Amino acid sequence: MTRKTPRNSRSVTVALTAVLVMGLAVGALPTMATAQTSQSGNVIGHPDVTFATSSGSLSAGTTTDLTVSVVNRGLITTHGPSQYEDEVMTARGLTFEVDDGNAPVTVQTGQVSLGNFQTGSAEQTVSITVPKDAEPGTYRLPVEYEYSHTRHVRYGPSGPTEGSDTTRTETDSITIRIEEDARFEIVGTDATTQVGDDSDISFTLRNTGSEIASGASVTAESKSSSLTFESGDTSSTASVGDWEAGTNRTLTYNAALESGSAVRDYALDLVVDYDDIDGISRTADPLTTTVESTPAQSFAFSDVSSSLRVGEDGDIVGTLENTGSKPVRSVAIRPVNTSEAVIPSEDSTAVGSLDPGESTSFRVPFEITSEAVVGEKLLDVEVRYRDGEGDQRTYDKLDLPATIEPERDEFELAVSDRTITAGSSRVVTVEVTNNLDETVTDMEARLFADDPLSAGASDTSYIESLAPGESATLAFEVTAASAATAGSTYPISFDVRYTDSDGNTHLSDTFRKPLDAVEPQNTGGPPLPLVLGAGIVVVGGIVLLYRRRQ
Repeated sequence: MTRKTPRNSRSVTVALTAVLVMGLAVGALPTMATAQTSQSGNVIGHPDVTFATSSGSLSAGTTTDLTVSVVNRGLITTHGPSQYEDEVMTARGLTFEVDDGNAPVTVQTGQVSLGNFQTGSAEQTVSITVPKDAEPGTYRLPVEYEYSHTRHVRYGPSGPTEGSDTTRTETDSITIRIEEDARFEIVGTDATTQVGDDSDISFTLRNTGSEIASGASVTAESKSSSLTFESGDTSSTASVGDWEAGTNRTLTYNAALESGSAVRDYALDLVVDYDDIDGISRTADPLTTTVESTPAQSFAFSDVSSSLRVGEDGDIVGTLENTGSKPVRSVAIRPVNTSEAVIPSEDSTAVGSLDPGESTSFRVPFEITSEAVVGEKLLDVEVRYRDGEGDQRTYDKLDLPATIEPERDEFELAVSDRTITAGSSRVVTVEVTNNLDETVTDMEARLFADDPLSAGASDTSYIESLAPGESATLAFEVTAASAATAGSTYPISFDVRYTDSDGNTHLSDTFRKPLDAVEPQNTGGPPLPLVLGAGIVVVGGIVLLYRRRQ
């Protein structure tokens, strides 16, 4: 079945729809008017800048970087769009400067600039020096600051139409507190060390503060790797204990300056760690001082000469000078790295004590074996000594020059008459000369002979002593057998046992001397005819002389 809508019903629907639309339009008119109105207006406000510090506790006798907090909270009296509110709350070109005021401090930092400073916070540091004699207490430091800002912004649908700018100079303050605490300063030093050596250095510190430093310790910190302490590190800590205000403490460290270091002052920091009266651990600002250095200990040889010869004992003599800057004692010269052919007679030769610039003579004995090579030599030696602390040190930058001469006979033997009659005995005299550079004693010379020669009962002769270059004559009995051939030469041999100037006994090389065998002479008298003839001549002479006298 088809249903028809009455005509008048459609008319009613249209009418109601029209009324509804008109109602909505009328209701929207206030909203549209409001939106049109919000496109223009005024924003009024200004920055609100304050200053504070969270690190206001300062110690006398220090320079501290104080942290200053700057806060801009901003203030709006007439609201508007956010961009215009931000504009009136921004402090443009904000600068500030902290003044000493009446506080016993010195502000080292001048004017500080923060630029265009919107709402929010920032931190800046200001350097402040507190004198050592500053009275503990709480102080206010004035802060003068200046900035420009837009106080009033008028805006319309197309943006800001008008603004009002101004520059303001304001004053605020921050609070600091100078604490009662321990403070320290260096009141005395005794710090000198020698290059290549170690020595004790000491520093005297005073607690110039107003409070005790409990459980204190002082750490010495070298600023150079060349200056080290007992453990080989560049720092060393000395314990002090409780340190009353107004009292001194002397700290001693053993410091070593590396060989080859430059001669100059070396920087050193002394850092005091302690507990304050509230039991809080504190570290004082470093106290910078210096350690003085002196040149490395050294020695020099001069006027060196030698009497070394292959196969003999000899000496190197000369002068040793202390060319260092400090006195030394128990000085000794010690040969090192010697060969099997050049043997020190003593492990070391004592010299004694030497002040700076002082010299003394020395004699170093050597034994030169028959395997030694003749020529100029540089013998390694080291100088051992004790420094001012009594520690033994070694200086090894010296050589001893020496000349090793060729081998020679210890003695020279000369036989004055080198003939011997076959089948007879004779006393052979021998002149012995000392070729050594020292006096020898207890000389016992022995004769040796081989067939057809033989030594008699007196085959040994003795000389009590013989100085260098001195000679003495010895006598030996020698027999030539009848089998000795006239015109032949036969050897006799000698050796000499003797004692040197050091009390050592030596046996010389064997000396060989020749003896020439000769025919024995006729011992039966002159022939008879010769004797008779001589008698006739004598008798005749006597008769002739008698007749003349008649």
